[in-house]
Amino acid sequence: MDEIFGIPAPLLFGQLLLGLINGAFYAMLSLGLAVIFGLLNIVNMTHGALFMMGAFAAWMLLNYLGLGYWWAMLIAPLAIGAFGMVLEKLFISRLYKLDHLYGLLLTFGLALVIEGVFRNYYGSSGLPYRIPSELQGAWDLGFMFMPVYRGWVVVAALFFCLATWLVIEKTRLGAYLRAATENAPLVQAFGVNVPRMVTLTYGGGVALAALAGVLAAPIYSVNPQMGTNLIIVVFAVVVIGGMGSILGSVITGFTLGLIEGLTKVFWPEASATVIFVIMAIVLLARPAGLFGRA
Repeated sequence: MDEIFGIPAPLLFGQLLLGLINGAFYAMLSLGLAVIFGLLNIVNMTHGALFMMGAFAAWMLLNYLGLGYWWAMLIAPLAIGAFGMVLEKLFISRLYKLDHLYGLLLTFGLALVIEGVFRNYYGSSGLPYRIPSELQGAWDLGFMFMPVYRGWVVVAALFFCLATWLVIEKTRLGAYLRAATENAPLVQAFGVNVPRMVTLTYGGGVALAALAGVLAAPIYSVNPQMGTNLIIVVFAVVVIGGMGSILGSVITGFTLGLIEGLTKVFWPEASATVIFVIMAIVLLARPAGLFGRA
């Protein structure tokens, strides 16, 4: 298997793998955005900054406390999720009855503040984070070498996305969440503490972003701009999948990552814009998104 469609096989499959990895991060970040928008109706512009905080939390745990990658997978989402709940209680909860634009502006401002604080202390250059020893090396697939860690990122992202979908769609907690999006006063009348559930939901969406940041730390350099580079594409993914659609976010994230990878092979000049072209076409044909409801 030397060439496929005139393209060297290692190049084609390498770009597909890169697209699948990018798609894994698109899926996890858009999933968190969809969860938050589905219940809170907040367009959460801080999501990229919180993704960056997850990567920095992993770096700090390793360099300041000597706690490695596996500890970071546990501690960073919990810590950043708790930070997200504080943000929700102090700032975002005050805007639920106002126009969506206020939430957008507030979260955008919070993102700038968070990014500015990290840039002030750590600069703009990237900080390295080593791959754990258990996930180093590569598998020889015959037609290409696949780094073990990159394969792990794809599998882990699929697992966490599926677990989140199962919780929301197949559990009693998920039923309460979905009911609260339709009629919060009625759910509260049945004894459910809706404000607490909203805060926990926001924290859960933030924890997903932080977890994606931990997964990204060994691949991308840990820097204050790493969330900014992804968040605009992730918003496009959410719009294409359908605002608030959990399944749409996951499927669209992985699919668009693959499309982006293929575009880099066959038409490199269009790789930076292909997702936004798809978004424009989808909005013209189906304004609610591929999996969204009008």
